[in-house]
Amino acid sequence: MSQPGGAPYPVPPGYGDPSQAPAPGFNMGYSGQPAVMYQPAPTGPAPGPEYGGPPGGISPAPGGPAVPVGVPPGLEYLTQIDQILIHQKVELLEAFIGFETNNQYEIKNSLGQKIYKAKEKNDCCTRNCCGSLRSFDMKIKDNMDREVIRLIRPFRCVSCWCPCCLQEMEVQAPPGTTIGYVKQDWHPFLPKFSIQGANKETLMRLEGPCFACNCCGDVNFELKGKDGGTPIGRISKQWSGLLKEVFTDTDNFGIQFPLDLDVKMKAVLMGACFLIDFMFFEKVGEANQRSSVFS
Repeated sequence: MSQPGGAPYPVPPGYGDPSQAPAPGFNMGYSGQPAVMYQPAPTGPAPGPEYGGPPGGISPAPGGPAVPVGVPPGLEYLTQIDQILIHQKVELLEAFIGFETNNQYEIKNSLGQKIYKAKEKNDCCTRNCCGSLRSFDMKIKDNMDREVIRLIRPFRCVSCWCPCCLQEMEVQAPPGTTIGYVKQDWHPFLPKFSIQGANKETLMRLEGPCFACNCCGDVNFELKGKDGGTPIGRISKQWSGLLKEVFTDTDNFGIQFPLDLDVKMKAVLMGACFLIDFMFFEKVGEANQRSSVFS
């Protein structure tokens, strides 16, 4: 763009000049990973309007990595990562008097930065009467408090003695649009799951140990292709320490998957992690945790 006299307008410092360093916060530079574009949310001043905003407003960097086609809104950040950490929050009322409350979780990247938060939603009677088998909706929100994923778990059996009514979870992103399912497969002694697409076609499989009991160690559920074979990822229940394991039911999980995995399947694997938590590691009142599919 030129001035009326034909001379070009001077270029403000830091815009379009390759010799200028990028603004702080756009490229964190951790181990050569791609820049964090939208998650975690910036901790500085709130962004102004996209065009002509007040000084200090932060907008996505022009020329940054393009969002792949078909990614549900709010899940763009998942395209950049190959692992997720899930930490259940300690509920004081539940820890002291044993009254079951809605589970809440923080979902973080490998650097410990919170990228999503999740909260179970159901009623008091369902939580305290149906225990770990209870049905629920779980809302997963981003750092701007927008719901980006919804998990729907119906009331089902879990034992191998009831093969016709095993566990299942529906994953929606955005809410109202189904992107996949997690379905328990019948097996006499191993916890097995099918990771399915929106049309209930099996895309991957999960297989856990005979006894899902983390006595001073992690419990791994191996992620494999639909035909089995070599593991391509895993869901791990991590040992939280003796005091936490004995006196609370707060759990820590890690999810590993291929970086180029379809982002929708990454979201479905998050749903699988929550289902595994409720099936094998949720302790309600005086009831013991279930450690196998035949207990």
